Amino acid sequence: MFNLTKSICDMYNIDYKYIELDNKIQKDLNNIFNNVEEIAMYNQAKVHKAFIKNKVSEVHFGKTTGYGYNDIGREIIEKVYADIFKAEDALVRIQFVNGTHALSTALMCSLRKGDTLLSITGDPYDTLMETVGDENKIGSLVWHGVTYNKIDLVNNDFDYSKIEEYITKNNVSMIFIGRSRGYTARKSITIDKIEEVIKFIKNINNSITIMVDNCYGEFVEKKEPIEVGADIIAGSLIKNIGGGICETGGYIAGRKDLVNLAAERLTAPGIGKECGATLGKNKEILQGLYMSPSIVKNAIMSVIYAARLMQELGIKADPSYDEARTDIVQQIELNDRNKLIKFIQGIQAQSPIDSFVMPEPWDMPGYSDQVIMAAGTFVSGASIELSADAPIKEPFIAYLQGGITYESAKLSILLATINMLGENYE
Repeated sequence: MFNLTKSICDMYNIDYKYIELDNKIQKDLNNIFNNVEEIAMYNQAKVHKAFIKNKVSEVHFGKTTGYGYNDIGREIIEKVYADIFKAEDALVRIQFVNGTHALSTALMCSLRKGDTLLSITGDPYDTLMETVGDENKIGSLVWHGVTYNKIDLVNNDFDYSKIEEYITKNNVSMIFIGRSRGYTARKSITIDKIEEVIKFIKNINNSITIMVDNCYGEFVEKKEPIEVGADIIAGSLIKNIGGGICETGGYIAGRKDLVNLAAERLTAPGIGKECGATLGKNKEILQGLYMSPSIVKNAIMSVIYAARLMQELGIKADPSYDEARTDIVQQIELNDRNKLIKFIQGIQAQSPIDSFVMPEPWDMPGYSDQVIMAAGTFVSGASIELSADAPIKEPFIAYLQGGITYESAKLSILLATINMLGENYE
């Protein structure tokens, strides 16, 4: 396992005291990392089996342009995705501009005027909230006449009594579950908890469609939401499942009828899944998917290291280093505006791309507070690569995610922390 050495300290002009600290942290993490590697091995076997079963071939790397009719690579990708997620069908397209677009498509295709959408993990994150509940946003669900309501978590778990009461008294069409925390202080939702609440809901009303925002969660646990009863899930190809290779795109997976509706929302009624040129991106999508379990493992190990480092420094980190993980996001509560900015800037300074850029807080579209972001990534905005961002508001929480190699992420996190503490390095 990678440890800090005197030669690396000399290279970066780091005080030797960090060698002892690093060795102590690494020793504490070895057993935890064994579990992370065991999960990665299981998920790699699952992906490997899907590739073999579907006879993925070099011919599937081919390029289509224009309408993209008869793209056999695109078809095999969607079969592989469906197998991995245990779904009836999947829609995997570079035409999705981001995860929010995929999620928005999955929501919009199923909900009509007069329908009711209930989120049981509080409001979705800021940009998706514009799709859902902003009546002044032209084209939002509420603007189209869909009723939106939410039920917040209680002590980081579902509020079962309120869920039952709302479902019983209202004609709910879809329930939304956000697996990851977004820019909130609540914990991310484990697959076990998702399974429990889905069984609870289906026992009350089996006709309700259950949708899970799966962003940041793919391959972190052994199961995915479809396996525990979700009807439809969506996510981004520049997060976990793209393996740091995909340059754009998103996916939707689940029930065949819902996936078909999503395809017709993405393209047009009558066109559905039949069109969509892949422009030579099939190899990226397939290779990124194949590597994803290992890349996710590195990301999880990286944020676990960050959590343990912060604990050693007396800084609150959630999840704690020894807590079970369900996504790749690490919350670091700094309680100081300047420290927050310094930490984010330190991550940018140790990024392989644009390390010389100095990020500053700015008015980012879709967010109510200023946001500072460090994302010196090979793929712009790729959250599976080491990145960090934060809304500039109390208690000044940094959200760290990613790390396509554990070694580089660990070093970057340590150097960013040194920068935050006001110590020098080169």
